[in-house]
Formats: sequence, structure tokens, C-alpha cells
Amino acid sequence: MDAPIQRDQGACRFCGSPLETTVVDLGVSPLANAYLRPEQLRQAETFYPLHVFVCDDCLLVQLEEFESPQAMFSDYAYFSSYSDTFLAHAKAYCEQMSQRFGLDRGSQVVEIASNDGYLLRNFVAAGVPVLGVEPAANVAQAAIDQGVPTLVEFFGEGLARELRAQGKAADLLLANNVLAHVPALNDFVRGTQLLLAPQGVMTVEFPHLMRLLDLNEFDTIYHEHFSYFSLLVAERIFATHGIVVFDVEELDIHGGSLRLYGRHREDTSKPVTPRVEALRAREIERGLDRVETYLPFAEQVARTKRELLTFLIEKKSQGKQLVAYGAPAKGNTLLNYCGVGPDLLDYTVDRSPHKQGCYLPGSRIPIHGPERLRETQPDYVLILAWNLKQEIVESMRFVREWGGRFVVPIPRVALVE
Repeated sequence: MDAPIQRDQGACRFCGSPLETTVVDLGVSPLANAYLRPEQLRQAETFYPLHVFVCDDCLLVQLEEFESPQAMFSDYAYFSSYSDTFLAHAKAYCEQMSQRFGLDRGSQVVEIASNDGYLLRNFVAAGVPVLGVEPAANVAQAAIDQGVPTLVEFFGEGLARELRAQGKAADLLLANNVLAHVPALNDFVRGTQLLLAPQGVMTVEFPHLMRLLDLNEFDTIYHEHFSYFSLLVAERIFATHGIVVFDVEELDIHGGSLRLYGRHREDTSKPVTPRVEALRAREIERGLDRVETYLPFAEQVARTKRELLTFLIEKKSQGKQLVAYGAPAKGNTLLNYCGVGPDLLDYTVDRSPHKQGCYLPGSRIPIHGPERLRETQPDYVLILAWNLKQEIVESMRFVREWGGRFVVPIPRVALVE
């Protein structure tokens, strides 16, 4: 087994090389999920650098680590069950995996970062044994209340060894939207290799770096996302720890994601599909194997900032009321980088009762329930959760009754027709 990499601040979390090349510097920002309760408004917030680097050696795009995962995720405001899009995505995933890999009552499914059980409950309903691993106690309790067995733990090599000692091995090991949240990347991937059964399958979903660059999705950069992956880099990381990526799917979820399928290097029963080679070739054609490809992104981001501020200031000067929809982490990156506060956006609304009555970190814009839109009838609604644009516009179509318009900030500031 490879020796653990001793990583200093300013060194790549995968290969340990110095971080010297900037992709984009988004200034300073508070933790994107550190929503403020009313009694906290008279308190100071901590802001951290939001500076993205690309490793010159392994090309992993990443942030430095300024706050521990325990501080970020032990009590978490994000509950997956408040998005119909995510629920549908989870149900389709469970059906697809069951059919493709023959999962049944004799199988063991383990999900890392299982949130409120929104995905595993589909396997529970089908009679497939499951185990969730979720570090946020408040979120894990919601899963337990729904009958989804859940450990309140951070995943890594240590927990994987404990589970194997208890006789547990994963026939399907899934990690959706968690790889980016892991600062100790090598420890995490070693853990997946240990927990995966000899003939088991691992699936990992994460936002695709190529889509982030091409669609200007800079707001998906925040401190809870330590790393940003291409297939090229993810393959190299997993291969270092004995996992072969044998298939890949491109998904629309989260603004464009990859789903990688992994197996043990020794398991030759699952040949590598042509889709892996095809996407690898596309990434190389796009230049993701060269450092210089990442350098123009910063000006692209700055242009979006100027466009958004011009739009908001112009409409506000005309006496229009502007509000937002959603209180996602990505929205907090956007608002803090652009310097947008309650002077430009009166409030935002969100379906999650866990966020309603709170304030966005940094910008301190108040969060209300969606019914607030009917009460105030704003002229423009800026969709911060732009990755759910279709779901939001459809559910809030009554905004058009008084002539209200929807606006998206990404990839460019635009009215939704």
C-alpha cells in the first residue's frame, strides 16, 4: 500500500506537489452553508480565501483547506429531499443499478454521504440491505427516522477497516457528490478500495470539470468543495489505489456531472467500455491535460460579475423589485464574489424549512418560504439554483401572472423565456 502523502498547506492533496498556478481567485467568502440565524446577525463572520489552483504535476484543480470537515459537515443545512429533480434522479439510479448488477436481498449496498436517506430509501423499499454513512448528525437522523440504517461517521480508511472487521463488504458502494468534499483524498479512496467486495461495483458522481469550465459554473466553487475533477485526473487517483474505472456516464444533474463505475484491478469480469476511452479523448482534445487550458477561466468569471452587477443596478435604478429563488451553496459564492446584498436583492426564497427564517452567509439576504413571492409580486426573480431552472420555473409559474420575469446568472446573465 502507498505511504500516506504528507501534505502541507499549499501542496496538492493528491500528489503533494506545490500549488503555484491559479485558475481563478474569487476573493474571500464565508463557508457557503453557514446560514445565519437572526440572533447571529450582530456577530462577526469568518471569511476564508476562495482561491482555486491547478496542480502543475497531476492537474488536480483544488482549493486549499482552511476549515476542517468536522466544522463544515457535522451539522449541515443541506437536505437532498427538498428537490424533486434529485429525488427522481435517485430513484432512477436505484432502478438502473438493481437491473444492471442484479441487486437483491442477498446484496449489500453502502452509500457514503447518504444525507437524509433520499436515495437509499429506494433500495430499502425493494428489500435490498443498505447502510448509509453520513457525518451530519442532524441530517442522518432524518434518514434513520425513515428506516434507513445510518452511521454518523466520516468515511475513510479507518472506518472501512472497522466495517470489514465486522464482516461488511459492499456489492454496490456509491458516493454521490462527496468526492469533491474530501480534503484527505487518498485516505478516502483507500477506504473505498478496502470496503468494496471482490466482485463489487463502486459508482462515484461529481460535477464534471469540463462542464464547469465550458459553462462558466464558477459558483459551484466553494470551501466545502475541496477538489474539481476531470475523468483524466479521477482515473489516475483511483488507479493509484487499485481501482479501475470501467465505465462512465455523462449526466445533466448539478449542471453536468460524471458517474464513474469502478472495480478492483483484479476483477476482470467487467471490461472497460468504449465510453471511457471516448470521454478521455474528448478531455484531451479540450486540453484538460495541459495547465495552460485553465488560465483563461478567470477573465470569463470576471466578465460574468460585471454583467450581473450591471443588470441588477440598472433594474434597481428603474425602481424594479428584485429577489432571488433558492438558498444553495453555489448562490452564496456568486453573491459574495459579486458583492450583492439586500441593497440589490430584497430577499430569497427556498423550499427547505431548515433555511427559512435564516440569512445567507456573507450577503445576509433574508430567506423566506416560496409564498413570499405571491405576497410581494417582484419584477425579477434571480434563480440562484440555476441547475434546477426547469423545476423552479414550472413550480413558480404564477410569477408570470403579474408580469414577473425569471433571470439566470450562469452561464451568462439571461432572462428565462
